[in-house]
This record gives sequence, C-alpha cells and structure tokens, in this order.
Amino acid sequence: MSHQTTKFVPLNIAVLTISDTRNEQTDTSGALLVNELTDSGHHAYAKEIVQDNVYDIRAVISKWIADDKIQAIVCTGGTGFTARDNTPEAISVLFDKNVEGFGELFRQISYDEIGTSTVQSRALAGMANDTVIFCLPGSTNACRTGWNKIIKEQLDASHRPCNFVPHLNLDEQACTTRN
Repeated sequence: MSHQTTKFVPLNIAVLTISDTRNEQTDTSGALLVNELTDSGHHAYAKEIVQDNVYDIRAVISKWIADDKIQAIVCTGGTGFTARDNTPEAISVLFDKNVEGFGELFRQISYDEIGTSTVQSRALAGMANDTVIFCLPGSTNACRTGWNKIIKEQLDASHRPCNFVPHLNLDEQACTTRN
C-alpha cells in the first residue's frame, strides 16, 4: 500500500488504562480516548485496564505490538513519580525507536494548563514493530490535551508536512480510506 496520501486513513487503535483503582465504570480517561479516536474516524480495536505492574503492562503492550491489525496504542496512567507509576519503565524497553519530541511537546503544551507541575509528567512515545505507542498521564484533562493537541494530527494521514501514518503497519483489509 502506498503511504503517500492526502486522504484520511482510519487506524485500528488500542487504548490501555494503567491504574490500580479504576474500573470500566470509573475509567474516564480511557473512555475519553475511545470517544475522541472514534469521533476522529478511527477504530477502537481494543481497550483494557491493567494494574500498574511492569510485567502486566508489558504483557498487554507486547500482545498488541505483535498484532498486525493494530497500528497505534494510546496508554493513560502510570507516568508520574509515585512508587506505583511504572509505565515508562514497562514500555520504553519495548520501543524500537523513541519519539523524544512527544514528551517534550506534551510538557510544553501542558505548562499553559498546569504550570510547572508539568515537570512531573513522564509522558513518552515510541515505535515498536511499526506500531506507534503514546503514553499519557492518567488525568482526563491530560488525555484530552494529548489527543487533541498532538496525537490526533499525528495519526491523520492528511496532516502535513508529516505524520506517523506512513511508518505504521497498514493492513489494506483492516484500514479503509475515507475522503
């Protein structure tokens, strides 16, 4: 499939909430991400909640990275500094390439919203097996900021001058082009 397109390409996106306290009824951050990505024209391929445990997180992310039908993963939670915040340690070792600019830009944008508290965000992103993975803080507002001000455009094939879509494993049967 030629990745040089100016048309929107709906992607299969998985959402992972990392939390010791949230469940499907209280997971407002994961629900927001699912709503935002589907409102943007993408497919919510999978959604799970996992305890903030390095090995549980890695197990889910590894399974999704290996799934050729998933092009992107968005995680929420576990990016702070408490003893139970393990998302960067769990996921960064799975990256083939880091996307350094994501965390930097997220903190820059967040500064306008939460001031210097943004330095305690360890938001990060990377590529693994042609899948892009974004890790956001657990707050619903942080997820809204990350999706609307960064991720949404970077997962849109029509966004110029560049986006992540040409770098993703696109299954022509799973992803259809929308005008």
